Amino acid sequence: MKPLVIEATDKTPLVILNPEKGRFEISGKSVPNDAEAFYRPILDWMDAYSIRPSTDHMVIRFHLEFFNISSSKRILFILYRLNEMIEQGQKVNVKWYYRESDDDMLEVGQDYAFMVKVPFEFIAASHTDNFLSVA
Repeated sequence: MKPLVIEATDKTPLVILNPEKGRFEISGKSVPNDAEAFYRPILDWMDAYSIRPSTDHMVIRFHLEFFNISSSKRILFILYRLNEMIEQGQKVNVKWYYRESDDDMLEVGQDYAFMVKVPFEFIAASHTDNFLSVA
């Protein structure tokens, strides 16, 4: 399946969905003017990928600095897609990165983890870490 790469802007996150390299990540800020339009290609890609996954185990990394309410809803939709993949017998988990000092982002991740069956791993990054390139 063809990778999906969306470069980051000052309002939208970097998105890399590359099954060939086993790299699935959403990083940065997510405050787009139209969250539906921004996230639609991601959700469409995930729908297509779930039909024919090319990896044994999908690990998706979220490295979000912050996001708005409309993005929050779309992120939940992504997690629902991952839930569906688990229900189809695929192995999926989420690595949720947050700044060590950002309790709110940790709590949001914990709330998401409570809403879905997808296993979450929470990883604190210090202020000195290059937050957007945590592997």
